[in-house]
Amino acid sequence: MKLYLLSMGAGVLVGLIYSLINVRSPAPPLIALLGLLGMLGGEQVIPVAKRLLSGTTLSVAWRDAHCASHVFGMLPGRHASQQARRETADTEENRS
Repeated sequence: MKLYLLSMGAGVLVGLIYSLINVRSPAPPLIALLGLLGMLGGEQVIPVAKRLLSGTTLSVAWRDAHCASHVFGMLPGRHASQQARRETADTEENRS
């Protein structure tokens, strides 16, 4: 949660500086956010498509490609230890 608050604080600080020097944001906020969302989603198309072509269902393909953790990041309330355990298990699966 601390990381999210720091990120929000940095954004507010940059917005204040833009306001003080009378400069508009480089991109309209909605367009910029939609572009970022599209980039995150687009990165998942190939890994999910490969799994779908191998015969898995969409939900299994999404989970196996770790799309949720990539697109949404570490959501508030989740502990880093859970993520570390998951990554260790994934690494061990890939080795075998």
